[in-house]
Amino acid sequence: MAMFQDFANVWTIIGSTAQLRKGHLLSVRVAAERIVLFRDASGEPAALLDRCPHRGVALSLGKLCEGVVQCPFHGWQFDGTGANRNVPWNPDAKKELLRATSLPVRELNGLLWLHTGPVAAVEPLPSETMLRPDLACTVQSARWSTHWTRAMENMLDMPHLPFVHRKTIGRQMASAGTEKMDVRWTPTPAGGRIENITPGRTRQTRLDFHYPNSMELVIDPPGRTLRIVAVCLPELAGATRMIFATYHSFAKSRLFDPLFRLANRRIAREDKHILESSDPPEVPPAAAERSVRTDDPTLAFRKLYFETLKGTSA
Repeated sequence: MAMFQDFANVWTIIGSTAQLRKGHLLSVRVAAERIVLFRDASGEPAALLDRCPHRGVALSLGKLCEGVVQCPFHGWQFDGTGANRNVPWNPDAKKELLRATSLPVRELNGLLWLHTGPVAAVEPLPSETMLRPDLACTVQSARWSTHWTRAMENMLDMPHLPFVHRKTIGRQMASAGTEKMDVRWTPTPAGGRIENITPGRTRQTRLDFHYPNSMELVIDPPGRTLRIVAVCLPELAGATRMIFATYHSFAKSRLFDPLFRLANRRIAREDKHILESSDPPEVPPAAAERSVRTDDPTLAFRKLYFETLKGTSA
């Protein structure tokens, strides 16, 4: 079975644990595949392909009872491992041959991680920021009409800040473009680190790329921690769900969540407007577009994409 085309056998963040309420079914799309999420009988998160093996209907349209999903069409029932628990009218059915397809899912410090293949060889590797118990986390999402590779590449791009974000996070970088910006890409076990050196700036910017589809922006005002993890989750070929998790050591009351979401939404809309005009929508091979020295991080991402992700299946 070929599934998750162009998105290899990897872990990805798909949302916050707050979305996964006990007794409810949650349907999401990942790389054109529908996934149904729920909590099993023990309260642990579970994920199945949102497709009944009997006649292909969406399991998310059914109901959940004591951690078991019942298909809305013929009442077949599946637990969190995909095992068939009941086939109405067929007590002699070989239920072991009538399984749904389960996918590994993990709940880590407020975020849900999905493995895009039936078997996970390793566990997800969150950054140190995501595991810090002293930080509050504010999560939000938005849908962009662009290929996920364009969105991911944008998240790794420093030079666009004073132009696309000249009224927000790029305000302090505004210039005539005559200075020299040095952008450094350093491979890391998780993906890569991007640092830029700009004349006249005492505080330089750092980005951490987490393979295959997320970025952590390190802002850290003096004496505080402020970091934004952006996840570019492919839904369909031309649709990407952007997930933003803001980690902060201050204003930790949930009363401040709307303010963090408002700031992120404003910045994200600036990117969205530009990226949805990209042609072609999916990043092409490096030679197909003109690039310069400050494009090293995005070219490094393209190399990873074409060598390890594009055209693969789990």
